[in-house]
Amino acid sequence: MAAYSGKRKRGLQFYHKQKKVKKGLVSLIVECVIIALIVGFVAYVLVRLLGMKTVMVGSSMEPELENAQEVFVNRFVYVISSPKRGDVIAFLPNGNEKTHYYIKRVIGLPGETVQIKNGKVYINGTVIDEKYEFDYILEAGLAENEITLGNEEFFVLGDMRNISEDSRSGNIGAVKKEDIYGKVWYKKKTQTMKAGFVSR
Repeated sequence: MAAYSGKRKRGLQFYHKQKKVKKGLVSLIVECVIIALIVGFVAYVLVRLLGMKTVMVGSSMEPELENAQEVFVNRFVYVISSPKRGDVIAFLPNGNEKTHYYIKRVIGLPGETVQIKNGKVYINGTVIDEKYEFDYILEAGLAENEITLGNEEFFVLGDMRNISEDSRSGNIGAVKKEDIYGKVWYKKKTQTMKAGFVSR
């Protein structure tokens, strides 16, 4: 009987150990799921509070962005810093909330002088050295004469410069930092092109 009792005891101990292992594994899985849910929730809240989705209107930023392409705008980045030359930004012209967000590239920075002559952009009297190659500019608009940017003012252009409505236009002009919604930093695949759009 004693031998039988010992075997039974060892069997029970193995059973209890197996049970503990299973409980530990289940607890670990539950913890991982909870952590993943919390991280996902925090990420969602941050995106909702600090970011915004908008749509590119027109073809003035091709090939970087196409008409009707959805983009994500980082709202937080310019709370702790200022736009840099080359940044693609979303803004409301003159703070007009009745229009859509315009998306353009920052060319001129606060305190700089900007002029367009001989089809090229001049910053402080020198032809700007840009990362990409852009078309010869046919219409200088307001920038035909030298423009001096004020404090927290930015000069913006579309990448397709001969069809873009930007800081050369009287209804837009220099863009104030307070009217900049954020930096375009993520883009979704191009949606179906809409017919009859206006290039802006």
